[in-house]
Amino acid sequence: MKRALFPGSFDPLTLGHCDIITRGVTLFDELIVAIGVNSDKKYMFSLDERQRFIEETFANEPKVKVMTYEGLTVDFCQEIGVEFILRGLRNPADFEFEKAIAHTNRCLSEIETVFLLTSARTSFIASSIVRDVIRNHGDYTKLVPGSVRVK
Repeated sequence: MKRALFPGSFDPLTLGHCDIITRGVTLFDELIVAIGVNSDKKYMFSLDERQRFIEETFANEPKVKVMTYEGLTVDFCQEIGVEFILRGLRNPADFEFEKAIAHTNRCLSEIETVFLLTSARTSFIASSIVRDVIRNHGDYTKLVPGSVRVK
């Protein structure tokens, strides 16, 4: 069984994330969307909210599981027996950053990183941009799935 981990903070889940997840399930038998927890980081949405966003969005996709973790992604992959990390690439800067992480992960483990290019319709979406739109009371609904609701 081919299992992959799609790690991120998902603060919040965006249509770009959804694009990668939807396409990733066609490549793997199981795709674990793993919410990384960093106690030094201040999140806009709680861990429970972020988990709910993903679970609601993919409630009808049995190949998608949601988990949380702390520490190195490769350590978590080894702990749960996952052999692939899935990452989305929006632009050349993403590639350079993700390439360095992928090489480091290969140095630390035998886990392979698989890259998917985001679709043209979602390639401009980033969680940081969505948070800025939300903070400034803009219409964020065009950038996120329906499960993401601001209180």
